[in-house]
Amino acid sequence: MATEPMTAGGAQSSWSIATRLFGWVNLAVLLIFVLNVFLTFGAGFPGSALLSGGVGPLAWGQFLLYPVAIFCALVFVVVSRDTNLRTDADRITRLNNFLIRAAFWAVLLIGLTDACISFLRTEGLLEAIVGEEMSKNLGRSRYRGPYVHMPLVVLSFAIAALTRTLGFMWLSLMIVVAEMLIVISRFVFSYEQPFMSDLVRFWYGALFLFASAYTLVEEGHVRVDVFYAGFKSKTQGAVNAIGTLTMGIVLCWTILIIGMSGKSSIINAPVFTFETTQSGFGMYVKYLMAAFLGIFAISMLVQFVGYLMSAVADWRGEPGHVDHVTAPVA
Repeated sequence: MATEPMTAGGAQSSWSIATRLFGWVNLAVLLIFVLNVFLTFGAGFPGSALLSGGVGPLAWGQFLLYPVAIFCALVFVVVSRDTNLRTDADRITRLNNFLIRAAFWAVLLIGLTDACISFLRTEGLLEAIVGEEMSKNLGRSRYRGPYVHMPLVVLSFAIAALTRTLGFMWLSLMIVVAEMLIVISRFVFSYEQPFMSDLVRFWYGALFLFASAYTLVEEGHVRVDVFYAGFKSKTQGAVNAIGTLTMGIVLCWTILIIGMSGKSSIINAPVFTFETTQSGFGMYVKYLMAAFLGIFAISMLVQFVGYLMSAVADWRGEPGHVDHVTAPVA
């Protein structure tokens, strides 16, 4: 296990432990927050006592998950106190890459599958293939979501565990192909259906929102600065740490709390009702596009925690700094 340099007074170790504790507590609370959202609005639990107004033993059980998670994070940091910040940052980045890979495979598989179903419904072929009853079921969002989309999400996590590519370059290619097919079908064959444009929007939203966390790791987001590029590595680390604390993490928590804290919140309302568009035989993925904002906030929050640890490591002058401006592109 990697160890970090210590000063005579142990001040560096204190900064490291405090940063790691702050980061892992954020991730632990995030996990319980998302779990409670699904328990409350998806499984019919009463909601966390004190925080969501729930009453009864289940509500207190949901609330107690938070201190338990915080305690587990504390124990983890204490037990692994010799682990340095860069090791934890790399660990968090790998975890986030897995989540993003799973999200990529989910939007790819769901997009292709849902587009095929919508095409067959549009052309009146679905009933002949799956039967009248199944055809009616697939025409209802509350059936297609749980019984078609959700199994594909589970499959996506399995695929993500077996692959090591993020796949966003392939998603970009698929968007180009989908756009090209729309142009060809519209201007050559005079054929166009709502599900075709729905598929492009679905993939576009995933591409820009899911790739944001990876872009953060690679310093690919646009920086509008006058002084930053001329700073030394330690000063850049301090700026990145302060910006992450005051803006990045705060923004992600704001999105999550506003978007997912209530039944009628902007993310929860469409997700848990499997909301669809009103475009006739379009794709049934509008509720998933609302969930994209939550996935964006979750993935960015996870990555901001790792980014904070790397920034503090840069500020402290720990070895292992990567200069993305001058580093060669693989």
